[in-house]
Amino acid sequence: MSNLVAAREKLLELFCQLAYKSGDFVLSSGQSSSYYINSKLVTLHPYGALWTGQVVLDMLSPQVGAVAGLTLGADPIVSAVSVVSAYENRPIPALIVRKQPKGHGTAAWIEGPTLEPETEVVVLEDVVTTGQSAMLAVEKLRLAGYKVEQVITLVDRNQGGAELYAEAGLKFAAIFKIAEIQAYVSSNV
Repeated sequence: MSNLVAAREKLLELFCQLAYKSGDFVLSSGQSSSYYINSKLVTLHPYGALWTGQVVLDMLSPQVGAVAGLTLGADPIVSAVSVVSAYENRPIPALIVRKQPKGHGTAAWIEGPTLEPETEVVVLEDVVTTGQSAMLAVEKLRLAGYKVEQVITLVDRNQGGAELYAEAGLKFAAIFKIAEIQAYVSSNV
């Protein structure tokens, strides 16, 4: 357990050092913000990917048969969890949900192995603001016949995503709330 606590602390430090920026930004939701979190600077970092995989894997129930997320923010997260799961002898496949169907071949929405119907899939997200991105992934995975009941994010901006998921009957968990990241940043300036 202490390894997971250490992994989470190191992940927080990386988010604050690499991903968190102050300024004037427009988010994918269209909202303006005084800060931005580029999680890919953490999830594509060798140790950031490892710690992300370890922390998220620990949050998954034993019944989870796969992790999935909307491209591009979730791609390194689902990959990290899948790789770490193999090392932990608990192999969990990764699925990537496209924003639009593939324009050729099978016209697939979902990339990755085909799983049994009703496989329990957890949707992973990098940063949740309104929650709409993960909801697209939930919708496409359910249409493919998978059971989706939970969304896990690395960072919750506390701007409506949790409420959207609750209304949709989804469980929701965040590794970090934005207040924790901002407190860490302000105390280490």
